[in-house]
Amino acid sequence: MVTVFWECSAPICILFRRRWRDEQLASGVKSGCISRELKTTGPISRTTGIFKSWPLQKLGSERISRAGFGVGPKQTGIRKSRTSRWRAAALIALNLFMIAHIIQWQIMGKTVSPIEPSETMYTLQRGFVNAGFIFFSLAILATLIFGRFVCGWGCHILALQDFCGWLLKKMGLHPKPFRSRLLVYVPLIGALYMFVWPVVYRSIWNPEHQPLIPKFTNHLVTTNFWQTFPSVAVAIPFLFVCGFMTVYFLGQKGFCTYACPYGGFFGLADKISPGKIRVTPACNQCGHCTATCTSNVMVHAEVKQYGMVVDPGCMKCMDCVSVCPNDALYFGFGKPTILVPKSNAIKRSYSLTWPEEIVGALVFLGSFLAVRGVYALVPFLMALGYAAVTTFLALKTWRLLRARELSFYRFNLKSSGKLRKTGWAFAIFACAWIGLNAHTGWVRYHEFQGNYAFQKVQVPDELALAQSNPSRWLSSVDRENILDGKKHYDAALRTGLFVNSEALPKLAWFEYLLGNAEQSIQLLGQAASYQKDESKALSLYYR
Repeated sequence: MVTVFWECSAPICILFRRRWRDEQLASGVKSGCISRELKTTGPISRTTGIFKSWPLQKLGSERISRAGFGVGPKQTGIRKSRTSRWRAAALIALNLFMIAHIIQWQIMGKTVSPIEPSETMYTLQRGFVNAGFIFFSLAILATLIFGRFVCGWGCHILALQDFCGWLLKKMGLHPKPFRSRLLVYVPLIGALYMFVWPVVYRSIWNPEHQPLIPKFTNHLVTTNFWQTFPSVAVAIPFLFVCGFMTVYFLGQKGFCTYACPYGGFFGLADKISPGKIRVTPACNQCGHCTATCTSNVMVHAEVKQYGMVVDPGCMKCMDCVSVCPNDALYFGFGKPTILVPKSNAIKRSYSLTWPEEIVGALVFLGSFLAVRGVYALVPFLMALGYAAVTTFLALKTWRLLRARELSFYRFNLKSSGKLRKTGWAFAIFACAWIGLNAHTGWVRYHEFQGNYAFQKVQVPDELALAQSNPSRWLSSVDRENILDGKKHYDAALRTGLFVNSEALPKLAWFEYLLGNAEQSIQLLGQAASYQKDESKALSLYYR
């Protein structure tokens, strides 16, 4: 009987509730919230005040603010996002399209060049107009108008991060955002290094035989689709570090926040974009938007202060709009972030003190330099993600040594000055990770010194190859550089966990110049077997 009564009466209750809400809106009152500027006599529409922000005043709500975040004590009242399924479908379709792209290339032997923003580097450096350059250009233009929609709805790395966040929540773990003042600039610095520095370098130290502006050629179709990508053996740990570990340690979209160089440009474009998540006076600061946001944006605080979301980390996932119980949030056009007065900035809380920020920045730089290009395997983006994780682990371990109380997720690492079992487990993992990073840095140092010595050898290839014993023609400086480079390459090969296949041909050249032709041939054969391409091995052998 109760069930029948509820099913019959529920539509009537909902109808009366909606009518009451409409009457409240018409009179300027919305669930305990009155805007300072809300003295209108007519109903409020979403288009009212699009180009104006409303400072909202909370007069008293049944949802009591907690810890300054405006999130009510009963989180069960937050409704599910309707857009999350659409976004999940879009990201799944994106990954299926990528798989289909690879299959089509394998079957037909040629295909459209990779639709990857990193391909833009080849356009700027060599003039190769490819699909990646066109996509990145259009994505930046779209961001200038609509904001960071491309990041939220069209990135495969973000799809992995969201999937990781979903898995963690299924296990009862809710990633806590790691907030840093300095590390948020890493994506922009990475973007400048990838896309601006080559242009600056060409304009300042431009060789005479190369034009200042490269000749643009059509590279929209390629027969070697995987040429600019890492091998599958590298891609798997790359995706695991950037798509999963960054979320586990740094919070939702940790890679986007502290490593993604493309996000550096998208974040700048978002500041100029007129497209924002905006608010109507119907907002009552319930905090459902902030609790739902997977981009770690303080939505409720920003819409109260500015009348819109100004954080460039907002990726327009639209979850906040969907879960708002009063339909107070919407996407609209108006004043961009760059025009928001700086004097009204929200005071933010951070995870680190200023000394920790400086130490963290140094740890990040050292970790990045240690792993970038080591063994000729680790790509730029993976090195950024690895360094971000290392920074978190190093700072957390430091606090583990000093603090009396420390937790991670729901686990107590240290209590009353004593390490718990979970604390010991965390310390062992962190020390192993940092130790591996230090060992990798040692190997990378020897690789770098060997490469530097290789570049300093002045003996022309033609002259050396024309002699039966080239060691007799070496100057004392060249001989010193060769011996020094050989020493460093030997140390890297002896202590490294993997073989640097790009160092082998250079070591072979050193052996040849020292008169060890047989050893040189053996090293070249070894390099060719690792690279599965004799021409590549020889291209590194001949300078």
